[in-house]
Amino acid sequence: MVAQTRTAAHPTPRKLKFHDKLVGKGLSTDTLQKKLKALHAELAEMDQENVDVSSLSAVRKELINTSILLHKDRGVKAYTACCLADLLRLYAPDAPYTHNELRDIFQFFFRQLSTGLKGPDSPYYNEYFHLLESLSTVKSVVLVCDLPNADELMVDVFRDFFGMVRRDLAKKIELFMADILIALIDECQSLPGDVLESIMAQFMDKNTVRPLSSRGSTPNGSSAYGSACISSGRANIIVSHSRDEEFDEVQTAHELIKQLNRSCPSLLHNVVPQLEEELRVEENQIRMMATQVLGEMFADKGGTDFVKKYPTTWNIWLLRRNDKAVSVRLTFVEAMKGVLINLPEQREAIEGALDAKLYDPDEKVRAAVCKLFSQLDYETALHHVSEDQLRSVIGRGLDKKHIVRAEAMATAGRLYSLAYPEIENNDPAAVKQFAWIPEAVLRMAVATSEVKAVVEEVVAEHILPLPPPSSTTKVSDPDEGAWTDRLLHTMKYLDEPATNVLLGLSGVKGTVRPIYEKFVQCCIENNGGVIDEDEEAVVENLNVAVKRVASQFPEPQKVAEDLHAFADLNEGRLYKLLKTCMDTQVDLKSLIKSTNEFLRRLEQASSPIVPTMATFVRRASLRFVNQSSIPTLIKRVQKGDSSGDGYGSSQAEMSAHNAQIWMNFISKHCPAIYQSHVGELAKAIADDKNARLVEVCLQALAAVASWDNKLAPNDRRTADRVMRFVLQSNIRHAKFSARLLTCFKNAEELCGQVVDTIAEGLQEADPELVAAHVAVLAQLALKSPDAFEQKSDVIMAFLLKQVLMQKLDPSDDIDMDQEWVEDSAMSPELRAQVLALKVCRNRCRAHASTETALDISRPVLKMFVTLLQHNGSFTADAPDETKGRLRLQAAISLLHLACYSAYADEIGTNFVSLAITVQDPCYQIRMTFMDKLVTLLTSRKIPPQYSVIPFLSVHDPEADVKNRAKAYVVTAMRGMPKAIRLNYFETAFIRFLHLLAHHPDFAVTEDNLPDIAKYIDFYLDLVLSMENISLLFHLSMKAKTVRDAVSHAYSENLYAVSELAQHLIRARAKVHSWSLESYPGKVRLPADILRPLPNAEAANEILKTVYLPENTLSWLSDQRKAAQEPKEKARTERKTTGKRKAVPKTNGSSKRPRTSAKRRKVEDTDEDEESSPSESSDEDEPKSAPPSERSGSEAPAEQSETEEKEEKLSRGARTRAKARIKQQIKKPVKRRTKHQSSDD
Repeated sequence: MVAQTRTAAHPTPRKLKFHDKLVGKGLSTDTLQKKLKALHAELAEMDQENVDVSSLSAVRKELINTSILLHKDRGVKAYTACCLADLLRLYAPDAPYTHNELRDIFQFFFRQLSTGLKGPDSPYYNEYFHLLESLSTVKSVVLVCDLPNADELMVDVFRDFFGMVRRDLAKKIELFMADILIALIDECQSLPGDVLESIMAQFMDKNTVRPLSSRGSTPNGSSAYGSACISSGRANIIVSHSRDEEFDEVQTAHELIKQLNRSCPSLLHNVVPQLEEELRVEENQIRMMATQVLGEMFADKGGTDFVKKYPTTWNIWLLRRNDKAVSVRLTFVEAMKGVLINLPEQREAIEGALDAKLYDPDEKVRAAVCKLFSQLDYETALHHVSEDQLRSVIGRGLDKKHIVRAEAMATAGRLYSLAYPEIENNDPAAVKQFAWIPEAVLRMAVATSEVKAVVEEVVAEHILPLPPPSSTTKVSDPDEGAWTDRLLHTMKYLDEPATNVLLGLSGVKGTVRPIYEKFVQCCIENNGGVIDEDEEAVVENLNVAVKRVASQFPEPQKVAEDLHAFADLNEGRLYKLLKTCMDTQVDLKSLIKSTNEFLRRLEQASSPIVPTMATFVRRASLRFVNQSSIPTLIKRVQKGDSSGDGYGSSQAEMSAHNAQIWMNFISKHCPAIYQSHVGELAKAIADDKNARLVEVCLQALAAVASWDNKLAPNDRRTADRVMRFVLQSNIRHAKFSARLLTCFKNAEELCGQVVDTIAEGLQEADPELVAAHVAVLAQLALKSPDAFEQKSDVIMAFLLKQVLMQKLDPSDDIDMDQEWVEDSAMSPELRAQVLALKVCRNRCRAHASTETALDISRPVLKMFVTLLQHNGSFTADAPDETKGRLRLQAAISLLHLACYSAYADEIGTNFVSLAITVQDPCYQIRMTFMDKLVTLLTSRKIPPQYSVIPFLSVHDPEADVKNRAKAYVVTAMRGMPKAIRLNYFETAFIRFLHLLAHHPDFAVTEDNLPDIAKYIDFYLDLVLSMENISLLFHLSMKAKTVRDAVSHAYSENLYAVSELAQHLIRARAKVHSWSLESYPGKVRLPADILRPLPNAEAANEILKTVYLPENTLSWLSDQRKAAQEPKEKARTERKTTGKRKAVPKTNGSSKRPRTSAKRRKVEDTDEDEESSPSESSDEDEPKSAPPSERSGSEAPAEQSETEEKEEKLSRGARTRAKARIKQQIKKPVKRRTKHQSSDD
């Protein structure tokens, strides 16, 4: 073994073996390059700790020779740079060159790197890589900071390196460059301004994929000095520009701060306090920019730490929600989106701020808050937003400004659309957070027509949209089953009022479709203005059609202009597409195709009218259900609980219940939809075990067969089933089977058999079977009168003696104090009585055009009037729970019979008794009576005189009844042609005054006259205008030129009402600055209620006499002053009337409780299913919510103006009315005596 010496651990310094000359004449480029390559190889292998630097002197001098540094060959310069870098490494920490030489060397280094380092495929890439690595690891680059012109050189270094970043070099190269720049920043005593600008520019350069300082090793890891230098420099820039109000520069500076925050937030330590100060400055623009920047910084991925580090800044930023400038508050709200998503820990503070902004004085801020939530993704809305917050946002759908309503509704629709897949999968979190949205949206539709228009759009576009093409079938075929199931599943979370609104929006009622079809036909006839015959008539028809359609929209004038513009286009293809969309037989595929093509073509032809026509198509077409829905609806009914009580909780049962609602609604209002599904319906009624399915399909078959007798099934099996059902005890099955039976080819024979069988078995039938038989007879009496008359004497005798006159035993399940009984709680005996009244009514309807009409109707009409006058009973000791049902049925029957001219005059003699049904003590009676009255008035089947009855609802303690009346009058006044409006409302004013004069609570006293004035005011609120004020005033004066047809006492009442109306009209004319001119035309007063005065002396005496008390004018003046007070003050002072359940009993017992909190249909859902769909309301208004479920925001402001004396009138007056009505009608002399005594 060789012995080891003590010097073995300290080897002799290595000397350079390279001794060739690098500079000299005749040295070729190749030779020089080889020598430099050899030198580089040897230098690279030498260790800095073990090198004899004296051996490097020769090459050290030659390498910086200008002939080498300025050589034309790139290879020579690349190897030279590597050798110089190696020398600096070996000589470190002392540089072997002078300052000037070092300047040239470093300029040479960075020139080589900027021009040669382009990518792995570029020449001499390894040499450039070696050079960069050496500068990075050895840190020899810090020598630059000691050079005289260091600032200029540093600027070049930074610019060159930032320029190289765009080449997308290897990650390691970028790290080397970052290390070099960091070393320079750390070493320099003060960072040159141009270098700082160069660094900042990288964060603002949109072409830079990512600033160099954010890649790998960043300035975050540099010394505190470097960070402070950059931070203070940037802060100075911001301060200087802010002071100079150079907002463009300040905006640029703020953009830079945002970029710095994303890449190197530690550099902003000194900038954040400056931003905080900017939140307090006077300039709105500076506060707005600071609010935006801080909002984005808080919303960044490091926002949680940022809030913890700068809590004061966070709190001051939150206060910007109350900034005096709208622009700042808007900026704050817009910045809250990211904060809401990324700062769940601050949820309470965030929600508080956003809740406050939902009620901001400026509508743009409120709209921005709503829009913010519409931009959230599903996960954020689910996990980072509370349900209360969402309800508050969607509640802005009732905002008075359209922009806020639209954004709130759009938010509701979009969030529900995002959440529906999870709701459909019954995800508990999604159901709790979002499933209530459709109900909330739909319930807002009853507020105003403007809100309803927005609800329509949101429901159609987001909640129940037309389906996109299915990926599982042909490209153009939509998934009809999924489309229908979405409707049924959405209804799972709707309450009854919301369901009624949805039914109204569906277009199934078809109340507006004829108006829209008429418009299209008028457009075709108008032919773009090129008309061959009857030009004036064609133009007038178009104008009328346009006006009727426009009246259905919130902005009639704009809509009318758009409709005329559409007519001027005169494109036949558009007309054809519209007709396809409106066709009740259209399937889903055709509807989607036609709608899309129509809107696409219209956008190309005239884009400004697209919004109006999109609404037109939406309202005129069947977008929620159509004939494509029927197979799925039948299947869902089939899969539900066969009992069909609707109270099951399973998914299948709820879907079946909702499917049943739709099929019943279609049967009643648009049976044409069933036209192509008669075979399926006939097959379904064979399922005897599923009672609900049989009922629904029987009703559908009966409806479609009544619509077109040719569609009635004629096979033997179906006929046998129908005959079996018609004689069974299931009332619904029997009723619809009887109706279907009347449509068969041999209907007379079959109906005769049924009548004979029922007549023979009535005496022996049990109560349930009797009720079913009477239901059948009610149908046959109307639809097959000849068959009914074969046994009419037997049947009518039985119904009168053993059904109607039969005293019912109180039911153990029914509260004796309750005045109303629901359908489900009705006993078979009571049901039979109600149906017996229908038999009487339908028999009169069937014979209305015959010579025996009056003979048949007189006892029936007398019976109906008796029921009204005796509070719904034939005997004084009848149970209370039966009175309401019979009273209501009698009133509705009289309304139906009044539609026939043969009975109108006879019923008119008892008009007052019928009219005050709208003031019945029972809410369900008032509401149902109003619904039926409005339906008949809208279809114009009932005489115009009945249009005054809705105005009696002004004192109703529940908003529902008054709202229903008001909605009808407003819509009718807006949509009716002028001549019809004149007949139904304006000239009917004299009838309204006459009705008030005959009102059972009328008295010329200080207590009663204000209440009578309320009636007149309600009428004037809805009808009076500048155009008709002269007519109405003329009619009120004319009332004192005639006498009442009944008695002088009522004449004096009429004169007092006349004077009262004149005073009220004058007051309104003064308030509105309207001129009250004499009416130029002539008006014929109704001869059935008024008579001429006997002579001129009597007329003069009446005109000179004042029938109102002396103090009337004083309280009228006080009332006028109160009406002119600011609405805001009035709202705070109004006194809300307590909810009325029923009037007090005269014996002092407690008030009767209402049966149910929910509004239910008082009669069968198909109470008048025999009526045509045209009987439905033009407004397409849904049933109102029950009083206990209505929110205050849904009622107009006027509804809360009820005084305590109104409560006294509506409660006590009706009690007095019931006691006196018979005397009033039959014994007018007593009434007059009482009136005279009161005057005395």
